[in-house]
Amino acid sequence: MRFSGIEKKELAIAGLLISLAFAVLLSGGYRVFLAPSFAVLFVFAGAFFTAGLGFLLHELMHKFVAQSYGYLAEFRAYYPGLFFGLGLSFFGFIIAAPGAVHIRSYNRPITRERSGKISIAGPLSNIFLAVVFLILLLFVGGEGLWKTFFSYGLSINSLLAAFNLIPVRPFDGEAVKNWNMGFYVLVVILAVGLFALSWFL
Repeated sequence: MRFSGIEKKELAIAGLLISLAFAVLLSGGYRVFLAPSFAVLFVFAGAFFTAGLGFLLHELMHKFVAQSYGYLAEFRAYYPGLFFGLGLSFFGFIIAAPGAVHIRSYNRPITRERSGKISIAGPLSNIFLAVVFLILLLFVGGEGLWKTFFSYGLSINSLLAAFNLIPVRPFDGEAVKNWNMGFYVLVVILAVGLFALSWFL
């Protein structure tokens, strides 16, 4: 994949801010100021390797598929959405619009099929991560901090997939639904099923 200097910087900033927002949320919102610094750093590391990694892989997969078709594709952070999400995390919940991969084509048409495949690449990456965390949860980390870490990885990545499959713009779901309704329904069932499963494990 090809990256510009600006894109690398914006991916790094967006990934760190998303991780920080989830770390604040997991630390009890505004109560993060009362927590020991080592505990906050530990939670931040966990948030980065679950939520942050899920976000970055989601965007990179959009970019990878778009570039494989010969399109120009670059990520740009949406700073108002990032800081809004960080602010909300202090109140115990998150709604964030961290940014998106912007795609341009000068001589290759962006067909409905290609748009659908580019769009589904992000949610599928989150489903892949959710399955990895599910396997780790079932066969590796059954108790304690590992169980918490793997459970969180399963729930946040399946939720990211399901959320991005909402079938209206600007979410990925609209392009996927317009391309292949059967596949869209199958992926939605998988994402929602994994998220529901995370509540029972």
